Amino acid sequence: MINEMTAVLPLLMSDDADTLLKDEIINNNLLKINTETTRRRAVAEFVRRYKAMPVSFWNDYLAMSEDEQRIAMFFVILKTYRICFDFQINVVLKNWRSVSQTVSRADLLMCIDDIAAQDAFVDSWSEKTYVKIAAAYMGILRHAGFVERDGHQIKRVTLPASSWQYYLRIGEAWFLDACLLPPYEIESIKNAAL
Repeated sequence: MINEMTAVLPLLMSDDADTLLKDEIINNNLLKINTETTRRRAVAEFVRRYKAMPVSFWNDYLAMSEDEQRIAMFFVILKTYRICFDFQINVVLKNWRSVSQTVSRADLLMCIDDIAAQDAFVDSWSEKTYVKIAAAYMGILRHAGFVERDGHQIKRVTLPASSWQYYLRIGEAWFLDACLLPPYEIESIKNAAL
């Protein structure tokens, strides 16, 4: 929902955010989401994502290109939802470094099972919730450009070095590794940033 999040970002950044967001939920001027209940849930998630990052990040986000925004929103998702971070590091990155270089919903479901063995909250989720979360993350990977639209093949996202340097400047160097950049390229980006 990158377009929707970007559309309501000015509302989130406003001093009168609560009032503006309530109005958006009722009147549907920006989101163009059919039902009020769905808008309410979406806005709650947008607020959660917004609060996960400093305001300076969102100011930078608004100045980014569309490709940079897509990756920046992926970054926000990894920062906001621990399970997405776990999926990226423990499944996607691991599989990228393997022979197959693929990821599937089944891989993500196995990861959820591993997390559930250690986390009572995750263990309390239904099987239906597991499947929904795994399917949603596969959609996120496709939208961010890490998986082919019709397949499971993992691929790298290409951005200029200057775009990746942004994450170094804000102290989030781990994100370059999470985005499947090889160590030599990360080192080159770091050296160029000096």
